[in-house]
Amino acid sequence: MPEVNIRHLDKIYDGGVQAVWDFNLDIADGEFIVLVGPSGCGKSTTLRMVAGLEDITKGELIIDGKDCTRLPPKDRDIAMVFQNYALYGHMTIYENMAFSLTLRKENKEVIHRKVMAAAEILDLKTQLNKKPKQLSGGQRQRVAIGRAIVRNPKLFLFDEPLSNLDAKLRGSMRRELILLHKKLNATMMYVTHDQTEALTLADRIVCMSMGHVQQIGKPIDLYENPANTFVATFIGLPPMNMFNGVVEGGHFKSELFDYPLSAAQQDTLKDYEGKEVVLGVRPENIERNGSVPFVVTNNENLGMNTLVHGKIGNKKIVVCKFAEWCNYKYGDEIKLGFDAEKMHFFEKPVTSVNEKGEETVVEYGKKIV
Repeated sequence: MPEVNIRHLDKIYDGGVQAVWDFNLDIADGEFIVLVGPSGCGKSTTLRMVAGLEDITKGELIIDGKDCTRLPPKDRDIAMVFQNYALYGHMTIYENMAFSLTLRKENKEVIHRKVMAAAEILDLKTQLNKKPKQLSGGQRQRVAIGRAIVRNPKLFLFDEPLSNLDAKLRGSMRRELILLHKKLNATMMYVTHDQTEALTLADRIVCMSMGHVQQIGKPIDLYENPANTFVATFIGLPPMNMFNGVVEGGHFKSELFDYPLSAAQQDTLKDYEGKEVVLGVRPENIERNGSVPFVVTNNENLGMNTLVHGKIGNKKIVVCKFAEWCNYKYGDEIKLGFDAEKMHFFEKPVTSVNEKGEETVVEYGKKIV
């Protein structure tokens, strides 16, 4: 499998609308890369540029040392698996999987060997004589993947392939994709809006928003050390709790609470004395031994954990995740604290206000510590 090098990719549509800005990424041989972000962030557009389904406005795409920037899709030696399967209903599963090789006029014995090998990997050998309508959603998705496997491409591209499946089937298909990647040792790019898929599948995650790459790294890096306020709130379920406030006199002071900072935090934040910052705390890093008043609104038991929802100052919604079975009732009061080693501080995001008075983020707040 090859390396893939993407250099300064831009996508500008007619009318000057820019969907992707200066996208840069080096993908190692056999690496599983996941592009994740909300709708409209540019992730699918980026994948389609790599596939050749969208023209590259600016930049370079190098696959296995070959400049593929202007090559048509058929000459890039890639295989793409779409969200909607794109199977031919009048063909059998065998014929669907063999279709691309048949178009190439490959030897029938070679076609048969490749189809059977892919069917073995994907547990489809007993389904080969059926039509797509006779298969479940998960089986049809495996057929679409099998059709890609038989081509033995240099690069596999997946565009939200699991989004049409129910939650249980998505979970099982994620496990199958992980095993498939290990069996094939293939280079893969995968697009999803589901951060759970990103965290469970990826060797590295590319987190995107507003057409820009916000952070690239291993899943644990994005979770434990988010680069900015967007990554902090997008990666993780439930998302990180965020509080606006000011660093002042060794304390983080918000309109909701006054929280003392450790000596190490005070030292790191000394240049932000008197300035507005954002404090981020993940639900599992909230403790029940502090000074912040919290009123329970909902208690969700999840077996080994409990999600406790509530309010601080009767306005800020906060989610706590406690590692035990809890039985809080609506209106119960708790005093919260934060794990000092797991508190994240960010610069205040830059915002703008449109003519309707709506505030939008122009630039996310960068991580301080």
